[in-house]
Amino acid sequence: MKILIMLFFLALSNYSFSQQVADTTYHPKIYDPLYETGKGPVVFIDEGHHNFHTKNGRYKAFANLLERDGYKVKAYQGNFDKQLLSEGNILVISNALNEINVNNWDLPNPSAFSESEIEVVTEWVRSGGSLFLIADHMPMAGAASDLALEFGFEFTNGFVFDTINRGPAYFNLKEKTLTKSVITKGRSSEESVAQIVTFTGQAFKIPDDATPVLTFDKKFVNMLPNKAWVFDDTTTRFNVEGWSQGAFKNYGKGRVVVFGEAAMFSAQLAGENKRKMGMNNEVAPENYQLLLNIIHWLDNVME
Repeated sequence: MKILIMLFFLALSNYSFSQQVADTTYHPKIYDPLYETGKGPVVFIDEGHHNFHTKNGRYKAFANLLERDGYKVKAYQGNFDKQLLSEGNILVISNALNEINVNNWDLPNPSAFSESEIEVVTEWVRSGGSLFLIADHMPMAGAASDLALEFGFEFTNGFVFDTINRGPAYFNLKEKTLTKSVITKGRSSEESVAQIVTFTGQAFKIPDDATPVLTFDKKFVNMLPNKAWVFDDTTTRFNVEGWSQGAFKNYGKGRVVVFGEAAMFSAQLAGENKRKMGMNNEVAPENYQLLLNIIHWLDNVME
């Protein structure tokens, strides 16, 4: 059994991190575009912190979807700066890394952001900015944990797995693992979502003033290895029933959305067989609508 479990993890690792390219053919239907093309607010996608997902890279489908909804999507280069951030309305940070972990996914996993940058982002949100923080499993969770904690979210820098059904994790309204909220309802019945799928990632605790989107049930365990994707009998593990993989809250005059899995908002082709991973996967047809709903809430279109 132990050998089978290890083989599963190795297969999942290869699936997740084999050569990945953006699926440029992915163009899902937008029922009611919010803005005319190029007339919407500016959405920054962070590219200044060794990000695994970037505007024209693994998050090209993410950026394309928002641009089709009318937003002006721009890459954010360099350190977070008060003046530069003031030129945008929504900041997306996906899978940032500290420089020491770019090619080495062992512990330690220090912050991707300096203390002064964290202060700048926190004050920008408090003053009315909107932050979409996405941090996957180790080492990305560790790299974003200090920033997340400023808003009350506690990351654990691990990997979360379904102990019964191997593969993607399913969250739905029927089992109450997907929470009915302004974000899952959208602006109309066409925009409502009933089931969301994620691809590994991390589990985290949310503050009392946050609303969960994705909540783990008793099937899920969190594993905290010393090296990414390497698990053995000494690896710390514990049940994460009631923990979250997505949540949102108001913060001062601004808004924050936090998710613990990044591929769910991408559309990628992985490996030699060009396997679909992310919003373009047939098991995740509603993920793109959740992304649009999140951006609309961060844009203060939905209360």
